[in-house]
Amino acid sequence: MPCRLEVPDGLMFGKWKYEMPNGSPVFIAFRSSTKKNVQYDDVPEYKDRLSLSENYTLSIKNARISDEKRFVCMLVTEDDVFEEPTIVKVFKQPSQPEILHQADFLETEKLQMLGECVARDSYPEGNVTWYKNGRVLQPMEEVVVINLQKIVDKSTGLFTMTSSLQYTPTKEDANAKFTCIVAYYGPSGQKTIQSEPVVFDVHYPTEKVTIQVLSQSSTVKEGDNITLKCSGNGNPPPQEFLFYIPGETEGIRSSDTYVMTDVRRNATGEYKCSLTDKSMMDSTTITVHYLDLQLTPSGEVTKQIGEALPVSCTISSSRNATVFWIKDNTRMQTSPSFSSLQYQDAGNYICETTLQEVEGLKKRKTLKLIVEGKPQIKMTKKTNTNKMSKTIVCHVEGFPKPAVQWTVTGSGSIINKTEETKYVNGKFSSKIVIAPEENVTLTCIAENELERTVTSLNVSAINIPEYDEPEDRNDDNSEKVNDQAKLIVGIVVGLLLAALVAGVVYWLYVKKSKTASKHVDKDLGNIEENKKLEENNHKSET
Repeated sequence: MPCRLEVPDGLMFGKWKYEMPNGSPVFIAFRSSTKKNVQYDDVPEYKDRLSLSENYTLSIKNARISDEKRFVCMLVTEDDVFEEPTIVKVFKQPSQPEILHQADFLETEKLQMLGECVARDSYPEGNVTWYKNGRVLQPMEEVVVINLQKIVDKSTGLFTMTSSLQYTPTKEDANAKFTCIVAYYGPSGQKTIQSEPVVFDVHYPTEKVTIQVLSQSSTVKEGDNITLKCSGNGNPPPQEFLFYIPGETEGIRSSDTYVMTDVRRNATGEYKCSLTDKSMMDSTTITVHYLDLQLTPSGEVTKQIGEALPVSCTISSSRNATVFWIKDNTRMQTSPSFSSLQYQDAGNYICETTLQEVEGLKKRKTLKLIVEGKPQIKMTKKTNTNKMSKTIVCHVEGFPKPAVQWTVTGSGSIINKTEETKYVNGKFSSKIVIAPEENVTLTCIAENELERTVTSLNVSAINIPEYDEPEDRNDDNSEKVNDQAKLIVGIVVGLLLAALVAGVVYWLYVKKSKTASKHVDKDLGNIEENKKLEENNHKSET
């Protein structure tokens, strides 16, 4: 504290004192102007804390609240005493306020102690204000109740401010930040210090129950597991619920989840859950999708060529299903239908169906169709263009594939040098090339598990050309040839029948004529004419 006096002429010494509350002085420091020595009075509270400079500036270290006084600087001459007072104010910044004795949780619609805001060691005393989300909490009856206490430490003179807050929370306060701020005065004016924010767990009752179906897919199919989850919007959330399952008359007590494994189609229906007191219920509908496929016949089926085989693939499903057929890994355009089985009908048939909107729901069944037939043989021959050999072909049909053997009739020798075509749709050909010097009869023997078939063919010597049908022909041409052959046979049979009828009519006519001739012989007695008539009749019959 500088002595704000001009040093007068004839100064003898300078002194500092402070005034007691009753106005009486207490001298604390003395300095002579001539001897330059400093003396400090025996004042216990200032022992070892004072320092007086040559210009009579007084310094006090380790300031205390008790140093807040009226100090006076005195300069003394022989004729006069000069005084200049200095008012000392002492300030102490409080500690950062803390919210202590916090509530474990807050309950809505209930006024309860939220906590106490404590700011220690302030001078002068400060003021405490509560905030929620940055806004001042104003006292409101039964909603916001604030009590402030200020306690002074007699040994230090410092103040401790304690502000308690009673608060009635709402559901919206679940994430609210509560703070308190202490306002205090310092040398430069008013300042504030804020506490760390505090968030409280706000408990409120459940007002709504919700049921959910937890599934990896948006749809449920037979064989899936279903997990039902029930939740309440209260805090803390309810831990137990009643689950109502189709087919069960009473609710099933469970935690917030209920699991059903390997569900079937009868699990389709309405599912509900409620609080254990049966209040606040929610429901949802679950459809368990299913897909059934019945293939008749199925498995391995063996039929004879020419037989009929009805095939049906019946679908039963929870919604429209897509059905398609596959034969030997190739998708078919239409469903199979067999009124007269052929060898080419044999194969592996698959009826497959899917529910397109239900992931993973697919069914398929297989029919392995085997068409059996006894060996059928047709032999053809022709002279090769080089006129040096003849080709004999044995056309074979049958399943299982017949084994073919060639023999020469008479000698019984077996011909091993043959050539076979690929076995397709129950048909193949065995071919031999020979150059016979004389007429021979060749025999083709075809044998499978069902029967042994033998056919022979006369082959002329090499110098006699053969004029049989070509060996290479497709099925369409074969059918046309067969149709033409049938037509020719029909015409021939018709002509034969007509000739037979004409012959019978003529025979009856001749017989009648013979009878009439006999009568003429008796009547006329002409023997010569009778003989001639018989001869004519005999010629006619011939």
